[in-house]
Amino acid sequence: MIRLCLALLCLLFAAPANADELKPGYIEFTQTQGQTWKLIWRVPQPAGNAAKSPILPDGCAVSQQLDKISHTDAVTIAFEVKCGGTVFGKLIGLPHFSASQYDVLVRVAPLGQPVQVMRLTPSTPMAEIWATPDRLQVARTYFVTGVQHILSGYDHLLFVVALVLLINGFFAVVKAITAFTIAHSITLVGTTLGVIGLPQRPVEAVIALSIMFLAVEIVKRRPGKPRLSERLPWAVAFVFGLLHGFGFAGALKEIGLPESDIAVALLTFNLGVEAGQLAIVLATLAAFAVVARYANRAVPHIVKAASYAIGITASFWFIERSFV
Repeated sequence: MIRLCLALLCLLFAAPANADELKPGYIEFTQTQGQTWKLIWRVPQPAGNAAKSPILPDGCAVSQQLDKISHTDAVTIAFEVKCGGTVFGKLIGLPHFSASQYDVLVRVAPLGQPVQVMRLTPSTPMAEIWATPDRLQVARTYFVTGVQHILSGYDHLLFVVALVLLINGFFAVVKAITAFTIAHSITLVGTTLGVIGLPQRPVEAVIALSIMFLAVEIVKRRPGKPRLSERLPWAVAFVFGLLHGFGFAGALKEIGLPESDIAVALLTFNLGVEAGQLAIVLATLAAFAVVARYANRAVPHIVKAASYAIGITASFWFIERSFV
């Protein structure tokens, strides 16, 4: 039983190297002048080669392909589009979307009008372009994007899990997570609004270091000899939370913010991050409560195995982000 738990934990924490990046499909439909629009279609690999082009609003048609760039994880294609009339009240989306294994973010930017951001899923493969964006639509889109980011952003996820493993006591965990939340909210808002900012690549490397630090602290923990991270976990969480906020801001840069509802988008994205973060904390606590009840002697071994797995993964990310 102990060996099985250790193996499962190693598999769980051996997360892929895409770590902190959002990788949805992406459609950007931007009006350049009059009836001319630019369509940018980014498809995550390996679906990129087989995916079909988006469905354009009625009256719009591709006039020429402008560019095609192949990345390691996506294909980005740019088209020039001519539209015979208004696009408002019309639909944009994807054909045969149910075959896709990823969500798609749609960003529509008409000249002189607010930017709209919608989310396509297999159940809603088409989105209406609004003459006036609906605030509920914006809130829903950014909330779900925030949840997805924390759950698929493996470095943030591992940091939260490591924080829970380091701290003893439910209320101490709540205090540390609250400090982490306040800190990353400060830098998320400040960076997104252009008040503060740091280069993204060094930030990502230091985020990996923050995870390594927590893993080392867990391994070096000794009964009766609390380390600084155990005495003041909320302070450690706050400092590193400032760094993680820059990472969250990097995710928002991928899809942009609707000019007319920046406050709503920021608030709901952050609430989505917090909802996902809370789910991680509760799941981690519940898992260890079950293990402690039925196999209490296995808990120290599982914590140590998880710590080494987290530290090794974070070390790989640090090397990759620093030198690759």
